[in-house]
Amino acid sequence: MLYPELFRQLEAVRWDMERDIPWGSFDASRLTDEQANSVKMNAITEWAALPATEMFLRDNREDSDFSAFMSIWFFEEQKHSLVLMEYLRRFRPELVPTEEELHAIRFDFDPAPPLETLMLHFCGEIRLNHWYRCAAEWHTEPVIKHIYTTLSQDEARHGGAYLRYMKRAIVNTGVQAKQAFAKVGVLMASARRTAQALHPTNLHVNKAMFPQDTIQSRLPDPGWLERWLDRQINFDAAWESKVVERILHNLGLLLERSFSSVQELNRFRKELERATTPGASPA
Repeated sequence: MLYPELFRQLEAVRWDMERDIPWGSFDASRLTDEQANSVKMNAITEWAALPATEMFLRDNREDSDFSAFMSIWFFEEQKHSLVLMEYLRRFRPELVPTEEELHAIRFDFDPAPPLETLMLHFCGEIRLNHWYRCAAEWHTEPVIKHIYTTLSQDEARHGGAYLRYMKRAIVNTGVQAKQAFAKVGVLMASARRTAQALHPTNLHVNKAMFPQDTIQSRLPDPGWLERWLDRQINFDAAWESKVVERILHNLGLLLERSFSSVQELNRFRKELERATTPGASPA
């Protein structure tokens, strides 16, 4: 089981909201209304760990090890929402999300293949790590800069934990896991070819509720994410290339194959398909 070891590792580096956040360093003159509102939107978005955990537990009912790990992931992700709300409570109380705004993003996700979902969230952790690092640079108020840096480090550790479960999946299911990871990897490393931000909170997850079936679509300001990325924190091509590089690097380690581009990963994905398709001709 991976859960006991992951628990010890993450417990050892867990931060305390009272002791480890420098609340006394707050500088009101360096917090703009635009920045404070973005904190509110991220606080609500982080609350989406609740429906995501419900999805993970439902779709991984046969995997008690991974389901137990969800207790760690859920706790730490909900703490992200809580620390952002605490920042607002202390310094911009009029912007603290209401219970209704938080509850609006709790809805059922359609069942999905567990391996693909695992890879999707692994890539999501990599992307969020970079988003928060970029946000820490954009913000000018010292306390929220520290908070975003802290959250980005958590997201990186979560990505590492997901990677451990992906390695285990390859040992257990072999080519099936490799196909799932390569397929989703091609999608999540291709953000420059899409009009939307490729993150689990921005993808459609409930066909019956379409188009109001993304987390972002149910925020008080549904267009906030693209504006935050493109016009506020300026998550540009240089930042995006870092995300793609990390996805490809980790997939290379996982699949024991070097990928210098999304195109190379896609060719590998097609090789796996041909190798497992009866009667398929070689390339």
